[in-house]
Amino acid sequence: MMQKLWQKKPKLNYRRDVFDIVQFGSSVMENRKPNDIDIAVIFQKIPVTEQLNQSQEIKKQIQKISDLPVHIKSFDLYSFFDESNFSKESILFYGKSLIYGDSFSKRFGLNSRIQIYYSLKKLKKTEKIRFHYMLKGKKGEYGLLKKYNGELLKPGLIEIYPEHGEIFIEAIKRFISEFRFRKILF
Repeated sequence: MMQKLWQKKPKLNYRRDVFDIVQFGSSVMENRKPNDIDIAVIFQKIPVTEQLNQSQEIKKQIQKISDLPVHIKSFDLYSFFDESNFSKESILFYGKSLIYGDSFSKRFGLNSRIQIYYSLKKLKKTEKIRFHYMLKGKKGEYGLLKKYNGELLKPGLIEIYPEHGEIFIEAIKRFISEFRFRKILF
């Protein structure tokens, strides 16, 4: 199954009015089993009827290479950034460009990351060691940081890509119940 379409940069036919075609939602998240593939087609300023027609053509092409149902949303750049667009944050933060094979936020000169803040003060020494093995690995095996291209910025602060957030959060929950995370665009 071709769940992470953005990694394959599929050859799609689209008009020059298309600013980008973005995969978002659960299908871009690591270790998820999505029920569908969410796609946003973002256009330059063109009439809504033309947006809908072009979006349906793109949907047909994507549906041919996907085993999952495809749900498509269309926006022009102005409506995408409108405050009434509730999917804007998810598309901008988690979205992956099918055209460029990278984070959609990079089209605007932004990078998206999740920062996880934690403290090991309440853990016993053996639990602290196991926590560090989980992050950094042990005996030639990769830890989560290397495996998912995360970074330990300083003790108690990890920075990771958004699509790997759930993996890290679930792993940390096995050791620590109190931690916090924040989404950043920089």
